[in-house]
Amino acid sequence: MRELTLGSLAAPTLTSISTALVIPFPEWWKKAEQNEALQTYSNYGIGAAYGLIGLVAFVQLLRLQLRVPEYGWTTQKVFHLLNCLVSVLRCSVFFFRPALEGLHPVVTKLMLLDLPGLLFFTTYTLLVLFWAEIYQQARNLPAAALRPTFLIINIVVYAVLAGLWALNAFGKTGDIQELAYTVSNLWLAAVFLAAAAGFLLYGGRLFVMLQRFPIESRGRRKKLREVGLVTSICAGCFTFRALMIATSAVDRDDLEVDMLGHPLLNIAYYSLAEIIPSAAVLYILRKLPPKRTNAQGYQQIPAQ
Repeated sequence: MRELTLGSLAAPTLTSISTALVIPFPEWWKKAEQNEALQTYSNYGIGAAYGLIGLVAFVQLLRLQLRVPEYGWTTQKVFHLLNCLVSVLRCSVFFFRPALEGLHPVVTKLMLLDLPGLLFFTTYTLLVLFWAEIYQQARNLPAAALRPTFLIINIVVYAVLAGLWALNAFGKTGDIQELAYTVSNLWLAAVFLAAAAGFLLYGGRLFVMLQRFPIESRGRRKKLREVGLVTSICAGCFTFRALMIATSAVDRDDLEVDMLGHPLLNIAYYSLAEIIPSAAVLYILRKLPPKRTNAQGYQQIPAQ
């Protein structure tokens, strides 16, 4: 999400929509956002929170590798690696946030702000892929197309946004650049809303399937709770993110994040969209696979 300058042709329509969506922020909020010290410390606080999440994900990755070194890059390991990468990028961006304002070309700033969000999308849709594979295999349904489909979707998402970055960088008129800004926001909103739908679809299917297992099935209740919580958290945070991005495209004055003048909004947005959900999911999925023994070892779900 970025600072937008709406074109004169679209101004009447977007202005009327913005007026309808305006949020009456209290006076204390408006005064607090004018505090330069709050802006500085909010960036450091958000960056520190991401740094802590990155550290936890890295430690969990190391524990996984020490526990099951005989397996390669499983879905669980890739999930923690990407979580760590997203957090490190976000941490770096927020610790050096004021310096981004002077970057040239401006598209470099946009890439640094948007790329971690795309990686966050890839990281958590890995869980959707993992659940889809479990569901398909448990129901004796074909699962060979799931991973290629996952890769194709991610390639399309990144390629479209890269094209919009290029349009913004090489656009010769202000209207073209403004169109690229708006379309990229709407594209990201659609992508995150689709991710929420994916969690509801396969998380819901897996939850219902687990409910049908015999009551005495070992770990049934724990897996039900795990799938239900992660589905709710991820669907909620991606839906919230999509709504915020779409709304900010038409109300950039009050609801645009990633701006130096909106410290409280940045804290609320990144806490609800990434920091709290990431911390919660890492806690819920903290359990490691059992240690390998002579009788029985950790069995990886086979890729098809």
